[in-house]
Amino acid sequence: MPKSPPLQSADRASRPETRGIDLVPETERHGRARSLFAVWAAPNVSVLSFTIGASLTLLLGLEIWQAVLVIVAAQLLWALPGVVAISGPAAGTSGSVVQRAIYGVRGNRIVIAVYGWFISGVFLALNWVASSFMGAELLMRWGFPDRLTALILVSIAVSACTVLIAVFGHGLILRAYTWVTAGLALIFIAVTACILPRIDLAFVQPEPLSGAPLWSSLSIGFAILASTPLSYSNSADLARYLPRDTPARSIIAATGLGGALPSIVLVSVGALLGTIVTPAAAEQGIEYVLFELLPGWLGPVFVLGVIVNTIALNGMTTYTASMAFQSIGVPIRRIPSAILIGALGTGFTIVLVLSTSLLGAVNLMLQFLIVISAPTMAVYATDVVLRRNRYDGLALFDERPGAAYWFRGGFGAAGLIAVVAGGIAAALCVSTDVWTGPIAVALGFVDLSAPVGVIVSAALYAVLARRGIRRERAAVR
Repeated sequence: MPKSPPLQSADRASRPETRGIDLVPETERHGRARSLFAVWAAPNVSVLSFTIGASLTLLLGLEIWQAVLVIVAAQLLWALPGVVAISGPAAGTSGSVVQRAIYGVRGNRIVIAVYGWFISGVFLALNWVASSFMGAELLMRWGFPDRLTALILVSIAVSACTVLIAVFGHGLILRAYTWVTAGLALIFIAVTACILPRIDLAFVQPEPLSGAPLWSSLSIGFAILASTPLSYSNSADLARYLPRDTPARSIIAATGLGGALPSIVLVSVGALLGTIVTPAAAEQGIEYVLFELLPGWLGPVFVLGVIVNTIALNGMTTYTASMAFQSIGVPIRRIPSAILIGALGTGFTIVLVLSTSLLGAVNLMLQFLIVISAPTMAVYATDVVLRRNRYDGLALFDERPGAAYWFRGGFGAAGLIAVVAGGIAAALCVSTDVWTGPIAVALGFVDLSAPVGVIVSAALYAVLARRGIRRERAAVR
C-alpha cells in the first residue's frame, strides 16, 4: 500500500495533494461535516439548472406547478449521495475503493472502469460545453472574429483551470468552495431578479397535458432531474478526511442539502424561464436567451459565474475521477491521472461544441445516465445500510485471493448481479428520442427508469448480500 504523505502536504489548499486512494490516517482527519454543504452547493449553482428547468415547461409542456413538484420530488434523491458519503470517513479512503466490499477486487475494477469513467466523462463534457457556448458568445459580442475558434479557446482555458483545481485537490476544494458558493449565489440571485419580472406566474400551456401524455412528461422530467443526484456516488471521496466519529446524520444532511437546495431554486427559475422562451430561440440555446434578458453589465458577470461554476463542478469531478485509475490497478499517480482525464474531457468537449446544441445534449445524456447511475448508486447506498457503515479500510487494500473482499474469484456476485439486473430494468423503462424501452412503450412512453433502476438493484442486492454481510459482522465480533 502506498505510504501516506505527511500532514503538511497531504491536505493543504496551497499545495498539490499527493495522496491518492491510500488511507487517511486518524492523525490527519480534520474538519466538520457542515463544510460539505458548500462543497456540494458550488457545483449545483449552475446554468445547467436553468437549461434543465426550461426544458420542463418549454419542451415537456408541464405547467409551472407541475414542474415544481417534479423538481422537489427528484431532489429528495440527494439523500442517497449523503448516505454514500458516510462510508468515506468510516473506511478512510476513496469510494472507488470502498466498493470493493460490494463487487470484489476484480469485479470492482470492471464497474469503476465502466460507470466511473462514463459518468465523469459525460459531466465533464456537458459542463464544459455550457461554459464554452456562453464564453464564446461573449467573445463574439466583444468583437472576436471567429466563433469556432472562440469555442475551442474557451474550452481549453476552462479545462486547464479545472485540471489545476483537481491537482491541488481536497484541501483547495474544501477551503475555496465556500467563497465560490457565496459568489455564485450573488450572481445567480441578480440574474434571477432580472428574469422574474418578465414571468407571468398565471401562465398556462396553450395545450395543457392530461392522461398518458402528462404522465410521460412528468416521468421524463423526473428522470432528467434524478440523474444528477444519482450520479454522485463519489461523495465519499470528499468526506474521507473527516474524523471517523463525525455524526453520520450531519454528513448526510450537509451533502444532501448542499446539492438539493440550490437545485430546487435554480431549476425552478429555469422552469419559469421556459414559459417566456420560444422553441426557435431554445434551439439556439438557453444561454443566448439569457444574454438578451440581462442588462449589459450583468451579462459578462453571469458568464464569469458560469465559467467559475463549471470549473468548480468539473474540478471536483476530475479530482475524484483521478483516483479511479488507481482503484482499478493502473500504475499511475493521482496528479498525472487528473491531467490525463482533463485532456480526454477537453477532446470530447470540442467534439460536442462543434456538433450539438446544449439543450438537446443535456436532456439526452442525463436520461441515458440513469441506466448506469441508478443501479450503482442504489447498490452502494444499500451496502452502507446493510453493513451499518462498518468498513475495514486495511482489508479493502488486501487484493490477495482469500482476502476479506475477494469473494469468489475476485468477484462479488451479489453486487454485480444486482447492478446488471437494475441496469437492464432501467433500460427497458427509459423513454428518449433515441431509444425507448418496451416497458416505456407499453406504458405510453412513461419513463420509470429512475425508480425501477433504484428499486430493482437495491432489493436484489439486499436479498443476495444480506447473509454474507451478516457473516462478516459476526466474524468481526
